[in-house]
Amino acid sequence: MSWDEDGTPHPLALRRTGRSELEADRLPEIRELEVLGWEPAPEDLRWVFLPYVWPPAARTWIPDRSTHWAVDTALDGHGHITGVECAPLPEPDLRDLDQEADAALAGLGLPPRPRGRLWLLRPVGPFATLDELLDHLDTVAAERAVEARPSTAFLALARAELAELASRDGDGG
Repeated sequence: MSWDEDGTPHPLALRRTGRSELEADRLPEIRELEVLGWEPAPEDLRWVFLPYVWPPAARTWIPDRSTHWAVDTALDGHGHITGVECAPLPEPDLRDLDQEADAALAGLGLPPRPRGRLWLLRPVGPFATLDELLDHLDTVAAERAVEARPSTAFLALARAELAELASRDGDGG
């Protein structure tokens, strides 16, 4: 299990460089990879560890060229929108987001994520989508009385279940 620190991004990502004003899910390389069966890793903090424990053959990453936007909405005294301004999220705010994820990972005994990556995963086992697989992990956790939150117990459960599902894929089933 690792963050594939020395690995290279998916080859489709190498065709594009430079910062994009698009949000991550709108990047052309993300959309191209989705057509090939890849799905962006969930951003929910409870799944912060997922790319680390995901079977290496079913995970990849691309450089994060996206822009995170701050949206400021002005309202009048009646709650009606009077104006909307969008601006790129300042660097300190982006670092705060990374620190929150790094703190959760440290609490699990895992190293911080490499910066500047967008992770993509393919479902393993009999699951057609990432959501189906995440629902399966939630179900297994409930059956074993493990709370589905960033914890060492949930991390161990997810790691073991993903390894089992991936080994079945390797055996043709």
